Amino acid sequence: MWHDFDFQTRQIFLANLLLIVCCAFYLAWWLLAFKPVNPIKGMKTGWLLIPAFAAGIAAVVFAARGFGVAAVYPGLFPSGWVLWGSVLAYVVLLAVTRFLLHRPVTTELFLIVGWAMLALSEVSALFGGGVFSHRAAITFAAVIAVGAVISLICYMLYYKLSATAGFIDGMVPLIMAALVMAGMDLVLLRG
Repeated sequence: MWHDFDFQTRQIFLANLLLIVCCAFYLAWWLLAFKPVNPIKGMKTGWLLIPAFAAGIAAVVFAARGFGVAAVYPGLFPSGWVLWGSVLAYVVLLAVTRFLLHRPVTTELFLIVGWAMLALSEVSALFGGGVFSHRAAITFAAVIAVGAVISLICYMLYYKLSATAGFIDGMVPLIMAALVMAGMDLVLLRG
């Protein structure tokens, strides 16, 4: 199937693979550094964030290359809505979680919103390029929205949970993001 992919689809497919790699390294770090008993701190586990960061940045670059090609087609969402909607969502969520709900701000909020933005942009581009049907695009958009809401719930609950429950809670968004991206790639492979 790979040889049947156009440039846009290849870029987005590779972006999804890289994001899965990013999630895997981040999850490995989480499993070691935040385990409830005898966590491994410092660079003994911190080095795992280096490939996670590199894979994440590379995923964004590949996805953006796919979006550039798709920019000539009308996507599922009007151009710019996902980006500006995500910026607005982040600012509102930051204010609400910090000032109204008194939750310490961490990088994870940015990552949750950023993942949702990236995934929705991919879906929109794949629909615009004729790769995803309207039904597939709407289905993935709904799955991504549900995943973002569940991730935000996990984000809000984390500091209110016991060590073991918080450990599990922290894994949910990573596993979910990886599964969504893997699902998208499987649909692309099946054509």
